[in-house]
This record gives sequence, C-alpha cells and structure tokens, in this order.
Amino acid sequence: MMSELPLDQVRTLLAVVDEGTFDAAANVLRLTPSAVSQRVKALEQRTGRVLLMRTKPVRPTESGEVVVRFARQLSRLERDARTALGMSGPGEPTPLSIAVNSDSLATWFLPALRRVPQELDLAYELRREDQDHTAALLREGLVMAAVTSSPEAVTGCSVRRLGRMRYLPVAEPAFADRWLGRRAGADVRELIEDAPVVGFDRRDDLQDSFVRRLVPGARASSRRHLVPSSEGFASAVAAGMGWGMVPDVQAEPLLREGRLVLLTPDHTVDVPLHWQQWKLDSPALATVAEAVAAEAAETLAGERPIAPRPLRG
Repeated sequence: MMSELPLDQVRTLLAVVDEGTFDAAANVLRLTPSAVSQRVKALEQRTGRVLLMRTKPVRPTESGEVVVRFARQLSRLERDARTALGMSGPGEPTPLSIAVNSDSLATWFLPALRRVPQELDLAYELRREDQDHTAALLREGLVMAAVTSSPEAVTGCSVRRLGRMRYLPVAEPAFADRWLGRRAGADVRELIEDAPVVGFDRRDDLQDSFVRRLVPGARASSRRHLVPSSEGFASAVAAGMGWGMVPDVQAEPLLREGRLVLLTPDHTVDVPLHWQQWKLDSPALATVAEAVAAEAAETLAGERPIAPRPLRG
C-alpha cells in the first residue's frame, strides 16, 4: 500500500539527518551513497513531500521532522520491547535525550536523575538549550523530553507543570555600595539603569525584565558582561563584575556568607517550568518523568501569581 511508510526508508532518513550527509549515513548503514539517496527519494515520492533540505549538513523540512520523530519513537519502542523480552545484550544502556536549560542543569535537575533506579541502565544525552530551542528540538525529534517554560504542548507531546524557578536580584556588597548607593540609602530604581550588569547571553532577558518592573520602559545598562554558564554567571556577580538575577538555590548560600546582598527583597522574578515529553508508552521515559516531577516538587517554588518570563539558557 502506498500509505505505508517502509521502515528501511524511515531509518535511512533518520541516519542521514543524524549523520549530516548521505555519504556519512551510507558508512553507518553499510550501504552505498547511491542506495541511501534512492531510499530517501523513494520515501519522498511515497509521502508526496520534500523531506530533506540538501544543505551541509542536511536538515529535515517540516514534513521531514514528522518522519524523523516517528523514526526515533519507533527506535525507542523497539529498544523497550527488546528489554522486556530479555533481548538486550549486556552492557547495552538505553539512550535517553533530554533538553534542559542551564540554570536547571546547574541546580536541581541532576539530583532529579539520581532518583532514577540504576538498574534501568540509562545513558543520558543532556542538551543545554533555551526555551525556543527546546521546543524546536522536540519538534525535530532530536530529544524525547525537555524542561521548558512554555505550557503549550509541542505536537505529539504531553505537558506537566513542575513549579517555578525563583531568581533574586543580587550584587556583591562593595559593588552595591559603589553603583547602587546602598549605604547612602538611594533608591535602587534611580541608579540601576547605569550599573554594570551580568547577562547569560544576548538572548537573556531576565535582567531587563527586572528593570522594567522597577522602571516601566527602562532596561539594564549597556555596561553588560555575558557569561554563558550558570555557575560562571553566579561567580561573576559574586566577583563584583555587575549585578544579576541569580537562582535562589545558588544565591542563598552566598547571601548567608555575606558575599552577596539582595537589591530589592520585594521584587524577585519567578520563571514557570514545565516538563514536555513524547506521548510514548516508554517505561524508562515514564520513570524519568516521575523522578523529575518529584525533585521539582521539593526544590522549585510553588504557584505564585507572577507573569512568566523567558527561560535563561
């Protein structure tokens, strides 16, 4: 039947996407590049859609993403079936790809994975991406699950609310005295637009969002240091390079030690976090999802009526 998707063609398309070129996919599949090309063309003819953009590396089209996601889900189900039937060989871990933002990865997410029983023998591929990219990775079938700030489900995925990650506006004490007039009792709102600031990367909007809440229409200073590492970001703020929005889990020990001061106790920023995963009957994925939800329930802030903000990194 023309409505069927031949599995050899589907797996070939996935190999081309993963390897980036027809030649590389041919090496992995132990076929000739011509045979790989013919399989992809046959699948495109069968679906009536262009599935690949012939760039370097190749990229799936929107229709190709659907087939790639199907291929990965098929592979996942096949591995689960082999495990259930006792057909998995020794030393053959089950791969599980997850997209997660930098601050979650640096604070609560790895402890969540420690809750997963080791006998599952999983091999995690964690991809650090921001909110927009996690959605794209799910759509393209490159990851099976993601921590995201978006409550809107990607097609073929389910969504579960995890909680809220709280960010505190903090600075090193001497920096706060110099730039924000802490000792003189000056209003932070009058000075914060000029004070040097630390950002994660050029897409990080948390600091600007905070300033806009203090001064409508304003933004953080152009004196801006970009530090694309969660741990490095907190260290840069503690070193006095600038003020910044630091996750409470990272900020609170430094506040207790006197290495940081809180700029405005009444103006924290909460980022809602959600878990999105493929709608797939996979015991391994279900177990990881429960572990993530349990850790989030103990670590993240509960429900609060604060407007959503972009998820950093």
